[in-house]
Amino acid sequence: MREQIEVLTQNLARTIVGKNEAIRLVLVALLSGGHALLEDVPGVGKTLLAKSLARSLDGKFQRLQCTPDLLPTDITGTNIWNPKSGEFTFLPGPVFANVLLADEINRATPRTQSALLEVMEENQVTVDGVSRPVPQPFFVIATQNPIEYQGTFPLPEAQMDRFMLSLSLGYPSAQEELEMLQNLQQNRNTELQPCITLAELQELRRICSQIRVETSLQQYILELVRATRHDEEITLGVSPRGTVALQKATQALAFISGRDYAIPDDVKFLVPYVLCHRLIPRGGRNARSTVDRLLRSVPIP
Repeated sequence: MREQIEVLTQNLARTIVGKNEAIRLVLVALLSGGHALLEDVPGVGKTLLAKSLARSLDGKFQRLQCTPDLLPTDITGTNIWNPKSGEFTFLPGPVFANVLLADEINRATPRTQSALLEVMEENQVTVDGVSRPVPQPFFVIATQNPIEYQGTFPLPEAQMDRFMLSLSLGYPSAQEELEMLQNLQQNRNTELQPCITLAELQELRRICSQIRVETSLQQYILELVRATRHDEEITLGVSPRGTVALQKATQALAFISGRDYAIPDDVKFLVPYVLCHRLIPRGGRNARSTVDRLLRSVPIP
């Protein structure tokens, strides 16, 4: 099954030049059953990465362009009166898909953002008292611009906690940007085709959940998380959901790396991406530097 991961990675690399680490992190979120948040300045390929991943999966893809006038029912769906049948008919929203791209999620109002809370945690939506499951597998990949604040609504802690990991793509190197220009000039075909079925993805998720994590490594994960709750430079520490997310992400990374067991290096690599967006530093401190300090202070098993 690992050959499928390699094929999927190569498929994404056709359009996302030089961002192998970002591709690997998004695949970690996908295989571990979580969701991914891409935070970066405009024009670095956040939406392209999300769309490329959706096209690589043989499933249903929906894109949600978030704006301040977007309503919760525009996401979940609503009941429409059918005069012919004389009863209400449920019209599904874009959330009923296998991959949902929430583009510029912080432009939606808090009321609309909250429409994603239930489905991202429980894989279902409740409309007019009726709960409806969304298709499986279900994966949300959202983008936001952390620099621009006009007309945006910062995601609350509860919403941030729903994302397994948060990452940024960063600017490409000079060589990578040159390769992008050459691809345009040479009209290289970058149209992606599905390379993995939904059944295969479900099987990959099952295998990832069985990757061995030793008790000593679980204790290391727990000590890292608990350190964020007692540190004097942190106002809000990582929740138990973050603890579970870190172990699941560690299992997925170990599988992608070709192992059936997790190691401390897996945890150390993932900690900044899984924990930073879940905590609130005190006094405007940088979350990444605070997490790096905790990584140095907690003994490695």
